[in-house]
Amino acid sequence: MEMLGQKIDFLGDSITEGVGVSSAQCRFADLLSSEYGILTVNHGISGTRIARQTTPSVYPDHDRDFISRVDELDSDADVIMVFGGTNDYGHGDAPMGTMNDRTPYTFYGALHTLYTALISRFPEALIVVMTPLHRLNENALVDENGRRRAGTLRDYVNAIREVAEYYSLPVLDLYKESGMQPNVPVIQEMYIPDGLHPNDAGHAVLKNMIYSFLKSR
Repeated sequence: MEMLGQKIDFLGDSITEGVGVSSAQCRFADLLSSEYGILTVNHGISGTRIARQTTPSVYPDHDRDFISRVDELDSDADVIMVFGGTNDYGHGDAPMGTMNDRTPYTFYGALHTLYTALISRFPEALIVVMTPLHRLNENALVDENGRRRAGTLRDYVNAIREVAEYYSLPVLDLYKESGMQPNVPVIQEMYIPDGLHPNDAGHAVLKNMIYSFLKSR
């Protein structure tokens, strides 16, 4: 894909929004724009999840799930990149569900609902799914609110991979090959100091991976 002049909409959470970087100019979306002449639109909202919740969150913005924001994306986008799932693991109350679900209130069902909504609205755009990055405590059985989790972070990643494959959507697998595993102290210090949100150096890694992935399409 020729990247110059392409318009990319990023649908994401706090990592996309830029929590952890020193300035907005250091976010991966902004780096893609400044370095490669790509028009990027950042639809990252902190705390948001892919699946819909049954219990309202303390912070209302956290309940602006990805599905509900599909219509907010730019209709003329050439590429849609979906980067979420870590908050579903972190503090979501939706059960994992099964591959046969089509309800937004399970994680599997929400993935189906999200991907079909994106394909229906953007039948000619390239829709790319990005898996969550590794994070600290990614195998914990209890979430940030004291609830029992539906699975490990790997379980959520596997669901994302499986449903994306069903719709034949390309997957940029950051969990598998970003090189950023904060459970290794030196990597945490270099790229993800708080164990979840990449810093400036981490966003530079994401920028390079996204550019290389899209360039190869």
